[in-house]
Amino acid sequence: MKQLFLTLAIALHSFTYGQTMEIVPLGVYGGGDESNLSAYLIGELGTNKYLSLDAGTLQSGIKKAIEKKTFTTSADVVLKDYIQGYFISHGHLDHLSGMIINSPEDGKKPIYGIPTALETLKNRYFTSDAWSNFANEGEAPILNKYHYTYLKPRVSFTIEGTHLKATPFELSHVNPQKSSALLVENNQVAVLYFGDTGADRVEKSNQLATIWEAVAPAIRNGKLKTLLLEVSFPNAQPEHLLFGHLTPKLVQEEMQKLSKILGKKDLNGLTIIVTHIKPKGDNEEQIKKELLTMNPLGITYIFPQQGERIIIN
Repeated sequence: MKQLFLTLAIALHSFTYGQTMEIVPLGVYGGGDESNLSAYLIGELGTNKYLSLDAGTLQSGIKKAIEKKTFTTSADVVLKDYIQGYFISHGHLDHLSGMIINSPEDGKKPIYGIPTALETLKNRYFTSDAWSNFANEGEAPILNKYHYTYLKPRVSFTIEGTHLKATPFELSHVNPQKSSALLVENNQVAVLYFGDTGADRVEKSNQLATIWEAVAPAIRNGKLKTLLLEVSFPNAQPEHLLFGHLTPKLVQEEMQKLSKILGKKDLNGLTIIVTHIKPKGDNEEQIKKELLTMNPLGITYIFPQQGERIIIN
């Protein structure tokens, strides 16, 4: 009987391990609160092995996750051991400052990014004038703690220390400036994370259209059900003052494009985790209201809270 119980327990663990991912938001805003800036840990549930999707805030978010019992270990262990690496979508401070500030206390690990993001780290931040060079390239002295992994759009790679693979895509963030998105997946589940991005129409680009075409099959077959997508401003923000960001109206515009590829039926069950809200005035309240009331495609919206685990099936 004990052997049967052990066998069933192992089988159940293997089933959960292969099919479920989790996201732990360490920071959810796009500015205005340096203790809560874009950073989302993603990993397979139960492994405690995560990739950090951007890294605007680390310590404050880790401590909040411990306070909320999401993690039951020390902040030092989460920083050094749980986080296996960083994906930096682009070179703006609200997406990487936490990693830089915590680099002296961190362990060795990779930093993944498209060339423009890594060049910004190398030439602007990990320098003697700004900080110290904790990476493996750039200005001497080179401390060699982090190693840069240069990503090519639509070329998949394995995330070190995990069983996950990922595929990057380029985004337009005030054209011609580049940001990036990352599709993270195992055999059963996929999650698509967007760094800062404008809508194709406003940016005069086709970067989002390219992504919708690429990921449509994974949405259709049910593997990809969750997007982490920025919605920085409410609809009242003039388009010429968006600076490469989205509003609820523009999100719907992009979802309509995706719907034309898939058909409305295949968008049923799609979830968008809303990231990068700029919490000025009543922006957050307005964005939530506009997303929920202007939702003809029936998309589920999640507004993440710092430190609270989100399960992805």
